[in-house]
Amino acid sequence: MHGVVMHSPGDVRVEDRDDPTIIDPTDAIIRLTATCICGSDLWPYRGVERVDHKLMGHEYVGVVEQIGDDVKTLKVGDFVVGSFVISDNTCEICQAGYQSKCVHAQFVSGTQAELARIPYADGTLVATPGPPDADLIPSLLAASDVLGTGWFAAVAAEVGPGKTVAVVGDGAVGLMGVLAAKQLGADRIIAMSRHADRQALAREFGATDIVEERGAEGVARIRELTDGLGAHCVIEAVGTEESMLQAIHATRGGGHVGFVGVAHEGVNLPLDQLFFAEVHLHGGPAPVRRFLPELIQKIWNHEIDPGKVFDLKIPLEEAAAGYAAMNERRAIKVLLTL
Repeated sequence: MHGVVMHSPGDVRVEDRDDPTIIDPTDAIIRLTATCICGSDLWPYRGVERVDHKLMGHEYVGVVEQIGDDVKTLKVGDFVVGSFVISDNTCEICQAGYQSKCVHAQFVSGTQAELARIPYADGTLVATPGPPDADLIPSLLAASDVLGTGWFAAVAAEVGPGKTVAVVGDGAVGLMGVLAAKQLGADRIIAMSRHADRQALAREFGATDIVEERGAEGVARIRELTDGLGAHCVIEAVGTEESMLQAIHATRGGGHVGFVGVAHEGVNLPLDQLFFAEVHLHGGPAPVRRFLPELIQKIWNHEIDPGKVFDLKIPLEEAAAGYAAMNERRAIKVLLTL
């Protein structure tokens, strides 16, 4: 099969790889229908993370081609959406809704490819009600990570009716946070963005206000829009020290920050500022599996269309061009077709 391999920063290639096989009886092999490039894939691409012949990809939808003897809830031919974290969905932590911290948790890799082996298939994959129409596939793919991550950020920030929400970050996850906030009933949604195309999509997903300022100026603008108090709920979807402090300072006393931006080495949060902010912090790798059944149904019923976040669709063989487009901000999110 063909799959994407990152040899070193900026060096992305599509190469021949061995087809995956069933190893454990809980495995499934799926034939990918679509996959995509994540904003987190840009960290190694830019050299922020070390990379050496890494198999790329963790977002995926496709058709079950083989199952192990212990797989009970899926059958060959099912169209499935999978979380980017493997989980059994039965341990105590999974049952509490934190499948990304499952006792068997491992991050998915290598799904920018034609085939993928998924361990603990019963706990990681969710079948759709039937074969989806082609127009639903981008939205179902979004549910595999960015939609589920944005949704978790909104839930972690305790978004709901009567609340004002600010979203720090205008990438795919931030935009999905806007969509989630709208679906969860927020009264006002402030998207922080400097890019016209992303601002337009944020408004389409439900943003009521746009703030272009960043840092202290951005915080001041949020407070100006909220009678000096700050937002009830803030979604942080970047992962830098600046973005996290911006989120904390934009939150009113007693408010909630849902943080899902992947933090990297060098991010330090001053304890004194956290102490005196008196805000709730909750986040981390999203337990996407918790939300998949609900999100798949909303997509199936055409209640939401998160697939609009894909503004560039290219064949898997052109993955290197997709990485360059996202790195240069010529695309919000790239869908790779197979």
